[in-house]
Amino acid sequence: MWHALLLALSLMLVIEGLMPFIAPNGFRRLLLQVASQDARSLRLSGLLSMLSGVALLYLVN
Repeated sequence: MWHALLLALSLMLVIEGLMPFIAPNGFRRLLLQVASQDARSLRLSGLLSMLSGVALLYLVN
């Protein structure tokens, strides 16, 4: 189980690093837009992201 968890964490880090590596200026603009959002919008986007991840895990398994 630990192996699968570390594998998933490693893959997440690789995917998260793609945008700042490929388009650093676009990533900077994206971060500025996210920083200007209110807490409710950030929570909603986090919830939607988690639900999408759970749905994808369900479909894959």
